[in-house]
Amino acid sequence: MKHGSTDGYATRVEPAAGQRPISRRDALKAAGLAGAALSTGAVSVCDALASADAMEDLVAAARAEGQLTVMALPRDWGGYGVVIDRFKAKYGLTINEFQPHASSARQIEAIKTRRGKTVPRTPDVVDLGMSFASSAKGEGLLQPYKASTWDTIPETAKDSQGYWCGGYHGVLAFEVNADLVTKMPRDWADLAAPEYRNSVAIAGNISSNQAVQSVFAAGLSAAKGNVEEAADQGLKFFGDLHEKGNFVPIVGDANSLADGRTPILIRWDYLALGDRDRLKGSTKIEVIRPKTGVVAAVYVQAISADAPHPNAAKLWMEYLYSDEAQLAWLKGHCFPIRIADLVRNGTVPIDWRERLGHLDHDGYDVDPLFPSLKDQEKAKDIITNGWDDIVGVKIQCLPPEDYLGPMSFNNMAHG
Repeated sequence: MKHGSTDGYATRVEPAAGQRPISRRDALKAAGLAGAALSTGAVSVCDALASADAMEDLVAAARAEGQLTVMALPRDWGGYGVVIDRFKAKYGLTINEFQPHASSARQIEAIKTRRGKTVPRTPDVVDLGMSFASSAKGEGLLQPYKASTWDTIPETAKDSQGYWCGGYHGVLAFEVNADLVTKMPRDWADLAAPEYRNSVAIAGNISSNQAVQSVFAAGLSAAKGNVEEAADQGLKFFGDLHEKGNFVPIVGDANSLADGRTPILIRWDYLALGDRDRLKGSTKIEVIRPKTGVVAAVYVQAISADAPHPNAAKLWMEYLYSDEAQLAWLKGHCFPIRIADLVRNGTVPIDWRERLGHLDHDGYDVDPLFPSLKDQEKAKDIITNGWDDIVGVKIQCLPPEDYLGPMSFNNMAHG
C-alpha cells in the first residue's frame, strides 16, 4: 500500500489483521523525540504517536518491496558510502547501485527513457543540482514527498509542494596536487598563468551540475560579482583558458589529480577534502577556496515519478533527512541542509568545523553566494548551449592507461 505525503508524514495505513500495534515503548520514544516541539506547542502527543505509527507502516511497506535502486551516488561523495551501508543495515533492504558517476542530466534521461517500462536499473531516487530538479518537476518526472523533518529545512532549499528538497551543500574550490604544483592559485584569474599550462580541469562533463557551477563561479569572479553576467563571462573565461593551453578537457577525479593528468581540479570542497583524507601519505593535496567567485550550491533529493519501489524511496528520504544521515554527511565534509537545526538541538559534535575541513586560506572568510533557482536555470541554459561555440572543446573521459605524461587536447581544432 502506498503512502501519501501532503502534510509531511506518510498517510496513516491501518495495520493488517494480526499486525503488531505500536508498542508503549515506541509511543514513549516518539513522544520523547517530539519533546522540543511539544514545548513550543507545535506538535501534540497524538501527532507524535500518529507519526511513529505511520513510520512503522512505511518501514513495513518498504521491506515488502525489498530493494531500492539508486543512481549517481559515488561512495566517496560526501560520505554516501556510509549513508548507504547504514540504511541497508538499519532496514534490511537491498540497494542496487549503478552508474555512480552519472551527471544530473544523465539521471533525468534515465527516468525519461525508462518510464512505463519494467526494466532493471530504473532509479527510484535521484540526487540532482537544483536547477535540474526544477526542470524534472516541470516535465512530470518527479513525485512529491515530505519527510517528517520537513519543517526543519530552510524554505529556500525545498520545493513548496515537496517534489524535491535540498540535502547538503558545498563550495567550489581548487583541489591542487601540491607535489606537482609549487605555486598555489589563489583566485580564478590565477588559473590563466603560464605555469598552469596543461593543468586545469573540471570534475565533470558540461552536462553535470558541478561543471555548470564551475563555469558560473569563474564568470562571477570575472564579472566582479555581477550574477547577470556570470554565465557569459564564465564561458569566455574557459574559452581563454583553452586558448592558452591551460585547460585539460577531461573529466577530472582523484586519480587524474594524483597521476598528474589534472594537477589542478575545480571541485566541490567536500570532495576535495575527502580526496585529501584518502590520499594522505601518498599525494599532498591543498584545498583552496578562491578569493572571489565563491559559489555554493545545494544538491537536492527527489523520487522518480514512476519509482519501481516507491515506499523504499520514501523511507530513503526519511533516512536522508534524519539526524543520523545528516551527521554522516557532515562527517563527509558536507554542510547538511539541517545543520542549523542540528546545532540548535545540540546534536552536532563540538569539532564539526574541523570535520568540514575549514582552512585558513583566502576565501574562507567570504560568505559564499547561493545562486537563486532562477539564476541557476538561466546559467545552465547559457552554459550548456554555449560551451561548444565559445569554448569549443569536448570534455571527455580518458582512461589512465592512455596517459602518456603531462598533456592536454588544447592543440586540437575548435569544434
